[in-house]
Amino acid sequence: MNINARIAYRLRELRNARGYSLDALAERSGVSRSNISLIERAQSSPTAAVLDKLAVGLSVALASFFEDAAGGTKAAPPSPFIGLAEQPVWQDPASGYKRRRLSPPAPSPLQLVEVVFPPGGRVALDSAVHDADIHQQIWLLAGRMELTVGDTAWTLSTGDCLSMQLNQPVVFHNPGTKPARYLVALTTLARPAHRLASPTVLSARNDP
Repeated sequence: MNINARIAYRLRELRNARGYSLDALAERSGVSRSNISLIERAQSSPTAAVLDKLAVGLSVALASFFEDAAGGTKAAPPSPFIGLAEQPVWQDPASGYKRRRLSPPAPSPLQLVEVVFPPGGRVALDSAVHDADIHQQIWLLAGRMELTVGDTAWTLSTGDCLSMQLNQPVVFHNPGTKPARYLVALTTLARPAHRLASPTVLSARNDP
């Protein structure tokens, strides 16, 4: 399955699981009904910004669009192993950044993603998923990155790690002349019904 077909399948799967019509998701996400329909038919290559809006509308992490289809069979349950050649790679048509899903298909509360961000590249994501507690840590393996989380700006050099909750806008920018490479560890926590608010930036040691 190529990457656009994977995104198309997962978008339909997530939308149907929530019982949303195309019109309902368009209203929740701010992405037009026609654009959603094109993406679900694998006739459009969505940008990171569009996928982020859809993720917010569905109350999931953007990474959900790159997962394998839900479930499995008794004969072939999801594997706990994935080789390098099978790891899905997607490139944002707008910024050129590349993301590789490292995690195997077997269900896990933790997801790992590798990102290579081109020099001068910039991506602004809403990332305000209010109906789920989605947390991620970004560990910079090479290069430099500037991240603005809400109103707070962070500059990361090689080896630095930043932790955040995806409930506010995030801007990713590579100010350097070389590609930046970083690892993203992502998890979704169950949210108690009585919780009305959560902290934003969890911690940082000074990362679509």
